Amino acid sequence: MMKKQGSVLTLLLIVALNIFPTVWAQEKTLVIAMNSTPKGVDPDIWVPGQIEATVNLYEGLTSYGTRVGSNGKLEVDPGKIQPHLAESWTVSPDGKKYLFKLKHGIRSPFGNELTAQDIVWTYEKSALQKRTGQFMASVGRIEKVEAASKYEVRFQLSDANRIFLGALTLHLPAIFDSVEAKKHATPDDPYATKWLSLNSAGFGPYHLQSLQSGQQAVFVVNPNYFFKKPYYSKIIWREVPSPATRVALVRTGQVQYAEQIPFQQLTVLRTDPAVKVESVPGFGGATVRMNPRYPPFDKVKVRQAVAYATDYAAIGEAVFLGQGTRSRSMLNSPIAGAVNAYKYETDYNKAKQLLTEAGYPNGVDVTLEYSTNWWWEEPLVLQMQASLAKAGIRVTPKKIPSTEMLARRTINVWTVPFLTHLTSSFVPDPSYNMFLTAHCKGSSNVNANCDAAMDKLIDASAIEREEKRWLSLIEQAQNLQADSATFIETFLPGTHEVFASCMKGYLWKPHNRLVWKDLNCSS
Repeated sequence: MMKKQGSVLTLLLIVALNIFPTVWAQEKTLVIAMNSTPKGVDPDIWVPGQIEATVNLYEGLTSYGTRVGSNGKLEVDPGKIQPHLAESWTVSPDGKKYLFKLKHGIRSPFGNELTAQDIVWTYEKSALQKRTGQFMASVGRIEKVEAASKYEVRFQLSDANRIFLGALTLHLPAIFDSVEAKKHATPDDPYATKWLSLNSAGFGPYHLQSLQSGQQAVFVVNPNYFFKKPYYSKIIWREVPSPATRVALVRTGQVQYAEQIPFQQLTVLRTDPAVKVESVPGFGGATVRMNPRYPPFDKVKVRQAVAYATDYAAIGEAVFLGQGTRSRSMLNSPIAGAVNAYKYETDYNKAKQLLTEAGYPNGVDVTLEYSTNWWWEEPLVLQMQASLAKAGIRVTPKKIPSTEMLARRTINVWTVPFLTHLTSSFVPDPSYNMFLTAHCKGSSNVNANCDAAMDKLIDASAIEREEKRWLSLIEQAQNLQADSATFIETFLPGTHEVFASCMKGYLWKPHNRLVWKDLNCSS
């Protein structure tokens, strides 16, 4: 009897292999070396590793088109917004009402089909959490979201604006599989926020399979993904805090991707035939921020003194090895409307004069806090310490955990007086970028940068339809921000991704995170 059962099982296995040989043979695994494992996967809660994961778990109603760049490579076209999860949309004459028709047959890993109710539920969840998703609704002037039919969803805006369609390209508010999420809701947690913080339920290309904090996370392909199936069926995300170790792993072929590699190692890796380095300018700027709510930074002349006491040339050489681009505004090219507003150059005498005028003739003692979110933070802080000392600004560097930095710099918390921060806009639109970082309600306003005049200019730019007036408002806002000197603009590091030499398909996206579905290592 046992022999007969064994024969039957063997026969079934042979049949299965004959039926599915191609699928099984095509299963590929991408191993990536990351600074830390995700601390959560709810896009509404910004914790270390969350964005890097969730851009691969959730997708938007719209997406940016592509074009061939001057270097002959495919690149994102910020001027072209096209349907993605949506099939099409119509707009009312006043620009305040959008009706989106959803594509039929889009399914989550749990087999549930995307409907208008999922999108309504998503926005209700974000409104309840009052975090990043709610910020996106606010900046896009979204007043109401309702289901018009099973596959139609209507957005009512308070004002017609330039940001709305671009905001819908993002993974936040995440469009959740509400049918699955509701299974994990409780009376105390009706939107399953606790479950969704450590589990995924979206319609994107990948799904979180397991998460071992401090060790690794495993993501698997969504078997029901509506669009082109990704080359990699599994992603193994390994926590490797040391950049040197990440470099060694990618050079020896133990991983196929390594994040956050400092410029010193990049220079060597570019000559290694086992490695491919993909570089794009990007528009994320390395900044040092001052919180006007804390002395001595409550005085504009102190902030301006810091700007004049910064040795930009030394930072460019010592930190960015001559490979960065000097930042001249809170907006950076290729964002439309960027101007050279930040005109500060190193002048220690000017810095000392301003400190004296501010009431600090003998200089001032400050603490500059930083974390390990970006490789350049510590070397930048050490350069600032050396430079500012020449003007009598005595800096004590203080390294704090990434989780603490994220918590303390959150909007309406703002308990870090002096800090490093990367400014990067997920939507390549000037009004969105300025709202994000310089508006009092901006979710990336990490230093209590609250100014009524600035808010008024940014709000006006978002709804201004006439091109000349729009550009004028954007320029005024940039100049006002530079004069206030709450940001020390240093350099644009660019984005530099390190892969195994076989890797193809990399396409930089405005959120500045790696998209796994684009990659392949085929011959």
